[in-house]
Amino acid sequence: MMALPVFAGNHRPDAWANAHYDAAEKLRAALSERNGHPTRQDYQRVLDAYRRVYYGAPTSGKADPSVSAVAELLVEMGHHFDDDALLRKAIRQYEFLRREYPGSGSRFEALLAIGKIYKDDLDETAHATAVFQEFLKRYPHHHLADEARGELNELEQDASDSHHKPGDGDQKASKLPDADANEGSAKTVSAGATAPTDLTEITGIRHWNTGECTRVAIDLQKAVRFDSQRIDHPDRIFVDLLDTDLPSSLAGKSLDGDDGLLSKIRIAEFQPGRTRVVLEVQDVDSYKASMSSDPPQLIIDVYGNRSAEAASKAAVKKAVVAPDEEDDSAPGRTVSTARAGTRSVVKPASERTKLPTIRKVHEARPTADGDRSLIRALGLKIGKIVIDPGHGGHDTGTIGPHGLTEKDLVLSVSLRLGKLLETRLGAQVDYTRDNDTFIPLETRTAIANQDQADLFISIHANASPDPDARGVETYYLNFTSSRDALEVAARENAVSDQSIYELQDLVKKIALKDKIEESREFATDVQTALYSGLSARNTGLRDRGVKRAPFIVLIGANMPSILAEISFVSNPADERKLRSSEYRQRIAESLYQGIAKYVSGLSGLKVASKVDKTAGQ
Repeated sequence: MMALPVFAGNHRPDAWANAHYDAAEKLRAALSERNGHPTRQDYQRVLDAYRRVYYGAPTSGKADPSVSAVAELLVEMGHHFDDDALLRKAIRQYEFLRREYPGSGSRFEALLAIGKIYKDDLDETAHATAVFQEFLKRYPHHHLADEARGELNELEQDASDSHHKPGDGDQKASKLPDADANEGSAKTVSAGATAPTDLTEITGIRHWNTGECTRVAIDLQKAVRFDSQRIDHPDRIFVDLLDTDLPSSLAGKSLDGDDGLLSKIRIAEFQPGRTRVVLEVQDVDSYKASMSSDPPQLIIDVYGNRSAEAASKAAVKKAVVAPDEEDDSAPGRTVSTARAGTRSVVKPASERTKLPTIRKVHEARPTADGDRSLIRALGLKIGKIVIDPGHGGHDTGTIGPHGLTEKDLVLSVSLRLGKLLETRLGAQVDYTRDNDTFIPLETRTAIANQDQADLFISIHANASPDPDARGVETYYLNFTSSRDALEVAARENAVSDQSIYELQDLVKKIALKDKIEESREFATDVQTALYSGLSARNTGLRDRGVKRAPFIVLIGANMPSILAEISFVSNPADERKLRSSEYRQRIAESLYQGIAKYVSGLSGLKVASKVDKTAGQ
């Protein structure tokens, strides 16, 4: 039976969720009654049935029970097949439940289940201890607290039986990193401690090189107070975020840096309600820490003794943590590591399509309407381009009839496009995400603004209830009365956190005439190249044109910005094409042609030294 596509943002009604949940429950009951040994495929059918519920109706009352059911089935599979990898997937599924459904009644059982898997199945006592302690810290009066205490006592007894040193005490405490003599007295979190109330959750941490500095961004639910300090021997910067809550998916996290300034980032709970982030640095001249409220982030800029050019050459944008649901067995999910294995090899010059010649400096041409915007009149140039692969993490985007997810498709195309822009155009390229991570819509243009980007392109794949719908279309930010454009915008904007109160500010940001004119020109060049590049050997592909719509992901960008819908994942025939590496490369090539055409109409590239190496190829 062919699976039905799920449309991101077009969430199903409760009646749909209830019916599909009941169907999943019947499949699970049949699985338990099955004679003989169920296969992985038998389990997979049941997993897919539950996933369909929370993919299709993520806000329904059946969503979090479905997430929980998937975790329970993964545990059952791990025991049945003696597969630790499945047990670790179950842990991630339980973490996904707690993060995405913080009001779920199953969140208590989920945390306790994580500790039991670490203790009883994986024999990871340190992790198990930390989880049970977290349970008691968060929920000291819950009816399951006694069970958590019993698990802790059992762990402590086992440690004592294994030559545990006398005098350590009956209550196990966890010392947190970098609470040493240089940074104040050591802090401990005991099993009976209670955390402050009304805490702000830390939702992620990421780092990248801007060319001038190494930037660390800590994402929060809202702005908080913080303290920062630099310590020598060894050189490190630490920041304490006050009145914050660190989810288990981030607790004890360590990220490596490789740009010569930042060696490592560590994050842990220093004491209840106080999160410490430690940056291990080298060859650093100074740093600056600042809190922003839109979006809520703590930004730490680390400045080195070496030149900005050397820093830029060494820079590689790193992944965002706060891992979302990492489920390799989800329908259509393809494992994507940051850059490795996903970026294509650039074709030799002899095999490339002839490129527009971009001279170092020239007079900007008028737009297609014969006008000269302020950007063109001032001779402004293109340096950095930010590519935004849509969706990511728990936000899959559209899921095709055979399981292809929009988030994986657009990430693959984006990384291919970035390589082309770097090697052929000589532009600096940055990504809002370069792996399977969820980034809020409002944060994506904030990344581009912080990076001082000159162009922003968000890449998505389309969906329609009509399986025969085909074609490509490109959007720029503006108001519209088009029903189709508004439907696409509604689907892509569904995960936004904007409130009605913010409408006035959003309207002001949309109504920036010069940026709109350039965005329209940018969209026209990309749409023309996208259609011409894909239609040559693709009979029936439709040119759906350039359209305007109020996309949240484009609002607030300080530079010309567009959103490209590269195909319909909901079309079964196109979905098959979109799975192939060759077709994805054709899409990237077509997008590149459009961007290069737009850049050639301006006064040139800011990074002229790179253009010289590629001009005329």
